[in-house]
Amino acid sequence: NQVTNTTIKMTNGLRVTGTTGPKKAAKAAATTGKSARYYPADDVPKAKHSRSKKQNAPKVRGSFTPGTVCILLSGRFRGKRVVCLKALESGLLLVTGPYKINGVPLRRVNQAYVIGTSTKVDVSGVDVSSITDAYFARAAAKSADGEEGFFANDAAKPAVVSDQRKADQKKVDAAVLKAVEATPLLKNYLGSNFTLGKHDRPHKMAF
Repeated sequence: NQVTNTTIKMTNGLRVTGTTGPKKAAKAAATTGKSARYYPADDVPKAKHSRSKKQNAPKVRGSFTPGTVCILLSGRFRGKRVVCLKALESGLLLVTGPYKINGVPLRRVNQAYVIGTSTKVDVSGVDVSSITDAYFARAAAKSADGEEGFFANDAAKPAVVSDQRKADQKKVDAAVLKAVEATPLLKNYLGSNFTLGKHDRPHKMAF
């Protein structure tokens, strides 16, 4: 049994009407401003945070709808204007250049680094139902065994685009290009880069 100050006085013949016990003693010490006299003999393990709980679906900004012309702010294609096709389950946006106009292929982009404009493209005839997050998963690279093989393959290998990815790119861009060419000057708009001058104020711009 843990013994507190009040129980010691009671054993000496003094009757104290105060409460006893480790939890109550700690509570009483907190009100008086003194440190608690009771300390646990062993460290009590704390329950760890569990990540098994299902997370809510990521939110997508209302300005990103299928057909919205967006401006990329990060990555190798920063400054390019692209067409948003849909939002994936991961919260990333599926966009395309089209590739023939500005060289941007089918890719996923983080909506935090994208500006949505008021320009719209009719993409109702574009079928991207088969393109999901798993579509962009990388295949496991086969590495040579042994120490010699590890140091022999230190040179960077060029990325190889599969025939399936090329076929999907042509199929999607063919439908998008029809809608782009139907709108005057839209092709030139997508082919130009977004830049800021010395005296430009982006927070006052209307996209």
